[in-house]
Amino acid sequence: MGRTRRIALFWLLLCCSFSVIWGYFLERAAPDGMLDFKGVYYDARCMFLHRDPYQFGEPARVFLEDQKDHPFLSSVQRQILSLDIYLPTTSIFIAPFAMLPWGPAHRLWMILTAGSLALAAFLMWDRGAKCAPGVSAVLICFILANCEVILAAGNTAGMVVSLCVVAVWSFLRNRFVMLGILCMAVSLVIKPHDGALVWLYFLLAGGVYRKRALQTLLTTAVLAALAILWVTPIAPHWMQELQSNNLTDLLPGGASNPELSDSVRYGPSMIINLQSVISLFWNDPRVYNLISYLICGALLLVWAVHTLRVRFTSSRAWLSLASIVPLTLIVTYHRPYDAKLLLLTVPACALLWAEGRPIRWAALAVSIAGIVSTADIPLVILLTLTKNMHLSTIGPPNQILAYVLMRPTPLILLAMSIFYLWIYVRRDSAPDAAAGRDDHENSTLAFTQA
Repeated sequence: MGRTRRIALFWLLLCCSFSVIWGYFLERAAPDGMLDFKGVYYDARCMFLHRDPYQFGEPARVFLEDQKDHPFLSSVQRQILSLDIYLPTTSIFIAPFAMLPWGPAHRLWMILTAGSLALAAFLMWDRGAKCAPGVSAVLICFILANCEVILAAGNTAGMVVSLCVVAVWSFLRNRFVMLGILCMAVSLVIKPHDGALVWLYFLLAGGVYRKRALQTLLTTAVLAALAILWVTPIAPHWMQELQSNNLTDLLPGGASNPELSDSVRYGPSMIINLQSVISLFWNDPRVYNLISYLICGALLLVWAVHTLRVRFTSSRAWLSLASIVPLTLIVTYHRPYDAKLLLLTVPACALLWAEGRPIRWAALAVSIAGIVSTADIPLVILLTLTKNMHLSTIGPPNQILAYVLMRPTPLILLAMSIFYLWIYVRRDSAPDAAAGRDDHENSTLAFTQA
């Protein structure tokens, strides 16, 4: 196992280095490099200057004052820097970076994001390797080799996902628990829609895991209170302004609008929530939101009821997480960089692969489909192949089919969630061979024949 671990670590570091080097050159070459981090960085800078970051255009004005060599903003820069759509708690976490000049701040952010992703990936390989080291290594290496965009753009999802994964490992291994609580709390205060359902699992699991969830909730509340105390004197109407900014961002032409005509349609920046597919058929927010919430809500209800009914085992925990993570990504606004959260599904795939039954091929297929459909390089290839297609020249039925084929990610993630949920519920009646083993002693997890 020592040799296997060394080989896996080498490949994990190699794939991470590939993403870091490519991401660095992308950031240097692109006029809008590190734009996502630039948005939260100048939101926090506004706070230090006692200027309201939620006032439309204020972060952009601070940026122009700070960057004398940028006399104008591109349309994309203006859109990102004019609207602060993050909760005040994000500025608390970004504040230490905002104290630094832009140059060292964004380089440090890139280094920490890459390091945290590498750590999260290794921890998930460590869990999956108990059953299927080869399969786990291939899936995780592919995820790590496709982090160029998240590093080049500096989106907070890289740190949020990593912290969430580290917290899950900490809770399930019962190691560094206080650090795990802090990691989960920070993840929630920056992007609650990424880790909220993962946190909900621990709340529903009961026992010591419910205690961890409640401790996380308390820590999150403390961070939120500190953020509100900081922002309210500077921006007394921040709640109304934040709501207005988010509504503006969802309007046609906004960066978060899921409709095909307005959002980035393809590639690593496309929207992957279920609304982006349903809007092809019913281009009305009231309709596509309702249908998305009904589909995801039904799956979430089945998952929650089953989680409350069954007793906790480590194997059930990984299957539960594998069913809820894809659902997290499609229920509300997400982009492919948020899908690095699929790291949490790798141990479940390894569990099923170790059984040696035909179902392992289905598990591997849906896992590969979910990971590949949200990966940077395949999405760039898809963008290259489809950018010159003129769909306006074909009939409406064929247009819809072509759009769905070019934007398959939400449907693949939905299928992935349904598959793992089916396995999770179906296994309830079968004795769990892993139930009597102590996960904290690095035992191999397995299921008995259903």
